[in-house]
Amino acid sequence: MKVALVHEFLTQYGGAERVLENFAELFPDAAVYTLVHNPKAGFRHARIKTGALNFFAKLIPYKWLLPLMPRAIEQFDFNDFDLLLSDSSAFAKGAITGKQTMHISYCHTPTRYVWESQEEYLENQRLPKFVKLLAHLFIENYLKKWDYRAAQRPHFLIANSNTVKERIKKYYNRDADVIHPPVDTDFFRPMGGKQDYFFHASRLEPYKRTDLVIEAFNKLKLPLKIAGSGTHAERLKSQALGNIEFMGRVSDEQLRQLYSGAKAFVFPALEDAGIMVLESLACGTPVIGLAAGGTAEFVRDGENGILFKNQNASDIANALQRFNTISWQPEKLRQSALPFDKKEFQKKILSFIETHASRN
Repeated sequence: MKVALVHEFLTQYGGAERVLENFAELFPDAAVYTLVHNPKAGFRHARIKTGALNFFAKLIPYKWLLPLMPRAIEQFDFNDFDLLLSDSSAFAKGAITGKQTMHISYCHTPTRYVWESQEEYLENQRLPKFVKLLAHLFIENYLKKWDYRAAQRPHFLIANSNTVKERIKKYYNRDADVIHPPVDTDFFRPMGGKQDYFFHASRLEPYKRTDLVIEAFNKLKLPLKIAGSGTHAERLKSQALGNIEFMGRVSDEQLRQLYSGAKAFVFPALEDAGIMVLESLACGTPVIGLAAGGTAEFVRDGENGILFKNQNASDIANALQRFNTISWQPEKLRQSALPFDKKEFQKKILSFIETHASRN
């Protein structure tokens, strides 16, 4: 079977890129097609193919190329492939295939800034007001229609959570199977004993709500370590008191150590799935997270973590106080992550492909 992989942007290394790595392990001979590739982003693969936009992305911020991206993803030629496996949060699902090519799209979410958080997304872009107005008109009058049409192109959709499955039905009027994202439980495992700190890791962007974690820990004066980088890093640092330590961007080895030593992993974002939740559990560390989105699909309140209802600092502080009333057993916490191991994920993906290929 001749297979191609497609992914929007290889400009950072996060949960979507970890999924793509698993696809590349399943199909080591497959090339990875992407609109923009930054070799420093951390994704390693022998065969990465880019389009014309990649040249311009070296000259200007790639997000400025947004109006060209729908057409750019359609320019890749997949006619000679038996299977196209797209890993999509925005444009990858819009790839065009020939009649003999089966297209399966693993959907991390319907395009967020098109359907759910357009105002917040544009507000946080460092652009002149008139450019933001033009971007709003482009999204409403063109991109929303294109995105809906693009979502009809794959023969089959896989959602990374039940939360995303519901969004796919709501915005694209399509059904999707759910295969939760993978965690490498061989790598993410307990490393040493617990220490006197809580841990938070995230891209330091507004929608991740790190500000709420800082507000709660400022109030309680508990020790907190924060890993990650982003456009709001300096603003967040200015809000934090001395009990909060910023670690910056960390390696996977450092991340594993930080998970393992923490009393708990604090995660307030409304996540599509939330691979970091599983990584923490695999390291024997409970999660304090929002009772919504992907986090709530992995965390059982009082068993492997604490769930809080509202996305505010007060609820986080109350959850931290409740956390201290429960005795946690690292091995039981780790067991709750094992069903989502990458080997199980890969088996499910292969089974899905084989089942639907036989029907095609």
